[in-house]
Amino acid sequence: MDNYLQKEMIIFLIDEVGLKQSSIELGLKLSIKNNTPLPISLWRYGMLTIDELDKLYTFLFQKME
Repeated sequence: MDNYLQKEMIIFLIDEVGLKQSSIELGLKLSIKNNTPLPISLWRYGMLTIDELDKLYTFLFQKME
């Protein structure tokens, strides 16, 4: 994922999902530690619901078009 798309994803998580910056930072650390994508780490550790994960992936796929 390129830097621009990652920034867009973080803005979406804050503005649309309502995650706090600290939750995103923890998710980033966990995704690096576990070598998993950020959205999956956020969902796996209960910071995103399955519906929020779906909205996030829908957003990301639209941005990639």
